[in-house]
Amino acid sequence: MTSFAVASPALACRRFDQLGGVRFGLSSRQGGRSPFPLGMNLSFNVGDSHENVVENRAQFFRSLGIDESRVAFPLQCHSARVVRVRSAGSYDSSDALITNDPQLFLAVTVADCVPIFVYDPVVRAVASIHAGWRGAELKIVPAALEAMKVEFNSRASDLIAFVGPSARVCCYEVGAEISEKFDARFTVQQKGKLFLDLKGIIHDQLRAHGILEENIEMSDLCTICNPDLFHSYRRDKERSGRMMGVIGLE
Repeated sequence: MTSFAVASPALACRRFDQLGGVRFGLSSRQGGRSPFPLGMNLSFNVGDSHENVVENRAQFFRSLGIDESRVAFPLQCHSARVVRVRSAGSYDSSDALITNDPQLFLAVTVADCVPIFVYDPVVRAVASIHAGWRGAELKIVPAALEAMKVEFNSRASDLIAFVGPSARVCCYEVGAEISEKFDARFTVQQKGKLFLDLKGIIHDQLRAHGILEENIEMSDLCTICNPDLFHSYRRDKERSGRMMGVIGLE
């Protein structure tokens, strides 16, 4: 079941909307001022002009009613490093941010990797997580959930997780050297090619940590085979922009 309602240029999670107390949005490639094929590109690192990205980010955050000066940005590096943040700005060499500070928003940037967002409505805390196959292997998701437990006394049974659009098993072709890093049930072989179910791996890690099935909302959208809606590095290489997701306590 698709987890999104489109409200261009941002995609919204129904589960978070129903709970309230949290603000969330994830951009698509639609809209923006950057020339084709970048469109709504939100990254300064893909050859887009600085002015275009500044305007695209302003449009994105404005659509969510978020002040960009209140956003924390991880400088992602496919690691297992989780950072608790208490102020806005950039955080080096990190792939997950957590906070319990109201009106402090956590970002994540993607173009095929899995964006994961976690909300604890009981103790009031949030997390944004970036996971490619390297992050999945390093268990960045369990690391972030454990950090929420240590820092905020979050209980797994209270957590609400949203797994956003990413490369799905239908398109995410990998070599044997990658597929062998994970349980065989997460690999599909078709016509001599191997395809990795990265979202399945993330879902399994969420459940293994103790998050209830009914508290996990999964997008079934694939970034690679939805070119009108999403950027995809796998599909477009250097011509790909980046989407951004953001979450924070109201």
